Amino acid sequence: MRLQALRQEVAHPRTSIQLCLLGIVGGVSAASLIIMFRLCVEWLQASGFGALREWFNDEWPVWFLMPLLSVLCILLIAYITGFKHYRMGIPFVIHRVKYYYGHIPFRTTINQFFGGMLALAGGFVVGREGPCVHLGASASSFLGQWLRLPYNSIRILAGCGIAAGISASFNTPFAAVIFVMEVVLREYKIHIFVPVMLAAACGSVLTRIVFGQVNELSFLSFTAFSQWMYLYLILLGVLLGMLATLFNNQLMRVMTWFRPVPMVWRLMLAALITGTVGMLLPEALGANFIDVETLFASNPETLLLCAILVSKVVLAVFAIGLGIPGGIIGPVMVIGMLAGAVLLVPLSYFIDVPEFTNSFALLGIAGMLTAVLHAPLAALSAVMELSYSPEIILPAMLVIVPAYVTSTQFFGNRSIFIRQLDYQNLPYAISSIREALEKTGVLAALSKDYKLFHDAPDKALEDYLSKNPTKIVIQQSKFEIDVQYRLVQYNVSLEHDANALSYHEMEGLNAQSTLHEVYEHLKNMRSGAVYIYDQELNDIIGVITWNILQSFLQKAQY
Repeated sequence: MRLQALRQEVAHPRTSIQLCLLGIVGGVSAASLIIMFRLCVEWLQASGFGALREWFNDEWPVWFLMPLLSVLCILLIAYITGFKHYRMGIPFVIHRVKYYYGHIPFRTTINQFFGGMLALAGGFVVGREGPCVHLGASASSFLGQWLRLPYNSIRILAGCGIAAGISASFNTPFAAVIFVMEVVLREYKIHIFVPVMLAAACGSVLTRIVFGQVNELSFLSFTAFSQWMYLYLILLGVLLGMLATLFNNQLMRVMTWFRPVPMVWRLMLAALITGTVGMLLPEALGANFIDVETLFASNPETLLLCAILVSKVVLAVFAIGLGIPGGIIGPVMVIGMLAGAVLLVPLSYFIDVPEFTNSFALLGIAGMLTAVLHAPLAALSAVMELSYSPEIILPAMLVIVPAYVTSTQFFGNRSIFIRQLDYQNLPYAISSIREALEKTGVLAALSKDYKLFHDAPDKALEDYLSKNPTKIVIQQSKFEIDVQYRLVQYNVSLEHDANALSYHEMEGLNAQSTLHEVYEHLKNMRSGAVYIYDQELNDIIGVITWNILQSFLQKAQY
């Protein structure tokens, strides 16, 4: 009974203690899985590929073999689970959240866990946030499926898992909340915002317990600079918008060019390209922030910075474009750091460049994230949270706005996630009616005030309706292998030979459904009703008529 009361409450689109507790449990579940994922990556890097260094006197064979061995293991796992379950990453999660209430297929989660682990340890220029978003959404939505919660609350749980995943990955709870609202759910509702915020906080707390208080980008401290440099920040934003557009276009071009090539050969090609570049320039491998910290600490020459920047862009484009299971946000952040440092060089005649390298690296992150993902609020909150400095807000805004405008208006660039969804033919846009109705579960709207008749004659039904004109009347007809329910109403047609009563066949909907499924069943006739069942198809627990549905459609919203 308590579980049924929980389902009844979370079916309503409102903030409640139950929904907040679910957000906390979902966030803890997602963060725990992601912490285990991160520990596995570290173990594989240290024990697995670390053992390769003992076999060779030089390191260049290690840099070449690491990607190849990773791809071979990824292909083995994909073969075991089935190649058709290889879809994964943030675009796939957005599609599942929008069209399937956040339910993530289990086999894709297996592929994402082991494939992402191998890709990150193997030196590919991919980020861990892609696997973390996928795993977080899967862990949290699985909790909702296990409890058989209404689909509208499972979608919120998926958002909680995504927020916990990003928070557990970067230790940035505020940016994680904004990312979920701005990129994944694309809406701001208080009953969604609160549990997502709690889940992000849980992800950050657990991450700090396991990995420590300081995040990996703590070395990027912001240093305030003179106001005359603000004019250069506008130019910096324009250049970053151009770089982001180039990055997105080349990534989509690689995906299009190699679409006819079987997945096996695409992944092998990505490994060969990564291994070859890694032999020549090991600093170009991976998307680890610690490597960037080490690079900045060594005061590298401009030529080396440019070479690493170009190599990172090329390796990220080919790794992600050819299907390596990893995220895009990590590489974009690293590319933004390097681009910011490179674009600071022209000011070397006026300022001390090493003093402001970290500041421009942070601004590079803001500009690249904005122009690549089309998520300006998430980018602003990320750099503010990563730098622990509110002074970065104004300079970041001066970079974010021109980067976004340059990317979108002058070059027609769109969010890389939207472009990937269109390329994969994964729908993500839904109508306003569907969006409104999917927020409410059928348990919040069904009527239990109905009268059920078993194969009653017309006279008995008519007599009952005459005495109870507002009552919902249902007739149950039993057949050999089936049971049929029909809604009984007065016939309001003007035909002279019409019967006194009209009968509307009713279809059953699971108690996890939302009002959108009710609308899909009744929208053609604009009349009738559906019955709601719990587990057994004939176990009717309530009824939703077209008039009840209309009242929800016409309800004013703030």
